[in-house]
Amino acid sequence: MDLAGAAGIALGAAADLLFADPRRGHPVAGFGRAAAAVERVTYRDSRTAGALHWTACVVPVAALGAVLPRRTAVTAAATWAVLGGTSLGRAGTRMEALLDDLPAARAHLPTLAGRDPSSLGEAELVRATVESVAENTSDAAVAPLVWGAVAGVPGLLAYRAVNTLDAMVGYRSARYARFGWASARADDVANWVPARLTAALTAVVAPLVGGSASGARAAWRRDGAAHPSPNSGRCEAA
Repeated sequence: MDLAGAAGIALGAAADLLFADPRRGHPVAGFGRAAAAVERVTYRDSRTAGALHWTACVVPVAALGAVLPRRTAVTAAATWAVLGGTSLGRAGTRMEALLDDLPAARAHLPTLAGRDPSSLGEAELVRATVESVAENTSDAAVAPLVWGAVAGVPGLLAYRAVNTLDAMVGYRSARYARFGWASARADDVANWVPARLTAALTAVVAPLVGGSASGARAAWRRDGAAHPSPNSGRCEAA
């Protein structure tokens, strides 16, 4: 990566810290709407159709990133658009503040995790929050920066497209078990290194918040592979 690219990523990360996600007209939301429209055309209950859907959604985004000017401002804007770490942190902190009011905490959970909160107590809400923050620290912060460092703007945009498609169709449900297979596997590949880097970073910074670096590493080794996902368990265990 050249100096302009590195400066652009740094500026984009600073913009995320200062402003969090754009409140209106978020590009990722626009991509999601476009992908949903494509799905209405491409959907068939087969892995082949799912692979075609993935290609139709991801390749144009990567191509757009490849033709955009290689300027610091462009890289900064792309980085800001694909990062979500600050909003994630704020949502987690908000949950902590709401735990004394369980109805309010339950109402807040959908901003962090796609679970039915209606019957969850404080311990379950805390667990859901920690798991979501752990997994999404990789998805929304570490992985975009890794792919931006590796491949610049195309890497930033393509990664966010891959991760968003997984969130939309990468489920083992009756509708998506086959159609969403390609999207889920692509996301697994894209997040393999970032998830383990996230776990390592978690161990490194654990003492800053009263945690144990050795304890985090031990939990990662002991429990990381027990999760159904090849990646999420590493972050969550640490």
